[in-house]
Amino acid sequence: MSIKEIPLIINGEKVQSKSNDWLDVLNPATQEVVARVPMATPEEVQAAVSAAHDAFKTWSKVSLTNRMRIMLKFQELVRNNVEEIGALITEEHGKTLPDAEGEVGRALEAIENACSITRLQLGEMANNAATGVDTYTLNKPLGVGVGITAFNFPVMLAAFMFPPAIACGNTFVLKPSEQDPSSTIRFVELAIEAGLPAGVINVVHGGPDTVNQLIEADEVKAVSFIGSTHVGTHVYNHASKHGKRCQSMMGAKNHMVIMPDANKDRAINDLLGSAFGAAGQRCMANPVTILVGEARNWLPEIAERAKLMKVGPGTQRDADLGPVVSPQAKERIIRILNSGVEQGAKLLVDGRDCVVEGYEKGNFVGPTMFSNVTTDMDIYTQEIFGPALCVLEADTLEEAIEIINANPNGNGTSLFTSSGWNARKFENDIDVGQVGINVPIPVPVAYFSFTGSRASKLGDLGPNGKQTISFWTQTKSVTARWFEPDHQDGSEVHTTISLK
Repeated sequence: MSIKEIPLIINGEKVQSKSNDWLDVLNPATQEVVARVPMATPEEVQAAVSAAHDAFKTWSKVSLTNRMRIMLKFQELVRNNVEEIGALITEEHGKTLPDAEGEVGRALEAIENACSITRLQLGEMANNAATGVDTYTLNKPLGVGVGITAFNFPVMLAAFMFPPAIACGNTFVLKPSEQDPSSTIRFVELAIEAGLPAGVINVVHGGPDTVNQLIEADEVKAVSFIGSTHVGTHVYNHASKHGKRCQSMMGAKNHMVIMPDANKDRAINDLLGSAFGAAGQRCMANPVTILVGEARNWLPEIAERAKLMKVGPGTQRDADLGPVVSPQAKERIIRILNSGVEQGAKLLVDGRDCVVEGYEKGNFVGPTMFSNVTTDMDIYTQEIFGPALCVLEADTLEEAIEIINANPNGNGTSLFTSSGWNARKFENDIDVGQVGINVPIPVPVAYFSFTGSRASKLGDLGPNGKQTISFWTQTKSVTARWFEPDHQDGSEVHTTISLK
């Protein structure tokens, strides 16, 4: 069987890279090589940037209505190809097919938000702001935007970036993860099929050198990043150094608080789903739970249910979780899990030696659960990004809030309770950007903005919602006074700055 070679997309065309540096793309369940991805040459990266720069001259002048119509067509094409895109995600990422198809559904929400561009990109106007003077704002596109995405959501994260940027009148260069690029390429192909002109959306592949070249390019005006804290901090600092607008969504250590008045079955099921779904490879997963008061008595049942979760290849639709993305990721996860045992946590569920029959070479890690966890242990301080759950205990809601607020990350948190008073206290006192009340993964629908905070985010504007329009446009203020054709102002020179 021939192995497909992942193309670049430059100026509306699929381009075979001339690079001598290619990486294998592996199926995480089998270690089979399913594709090869090129590390683009500097000349190819510049060609993509130049194509976007040239396309901006005309695309930025396309009407809001026509841009919206292309987004509507794009949404239709993606909706008609959910299963195909989901299968590509599963083959290279490893997540289960239902989870992959759910990711495409969240991508559709982001595209649908971009379809609202005729409303979202409106400016403001004050008629007669001063005598005979009107003041109004224009929300103008920036130019060329760059998006850098992580492996864990190869389609959804791309949808958070280029559809709103392009709908605002910008052009784009996307650099997806080299670990699972096929679904991203197919996603972009559908955007072009929807009617995007040549050069409006481009795709290059590469590592740190490619990222730095994109950031440093004079034509690039804004950079959006979603991924690890280490890389995201570099991207933000490097982009800022070069005068680029930047948003950087980074690492997390999310906590779910379970109160004793919560619906027990629902809370436990949602906890396990959020901790172990996608093999824990979500920045909005809940790898920590705090059991408050009598809820700590539920610990044995939580562990027993965790043991029943089914591990299998992503193509097995009844599997609860698939493999992690790579052997390197598995090795790192196991190393951190081992540290939990070494540092004194109690191992209630052990998934370190997980083997799936028929897929013995797969990168499988089973659900793993610790109790007696303290906040100085590596399993608590590090983002494991695997199917691991750390259990802490607290006597009161106030104590649980103190634990969460002391953690440097602020991506997401959840509270399970039947008390409105508890819920209101939690959402007001917690210092985390995204809060779920009886919702385990509190990523808001796409017409609200993604609002991670503190060490989980650099930049003041997040993806989606109204904030994404603010990020991808610059506000131009116009103050205008029009005189009658035969107006005479006399010889007086006005040296004041007031408008009356």
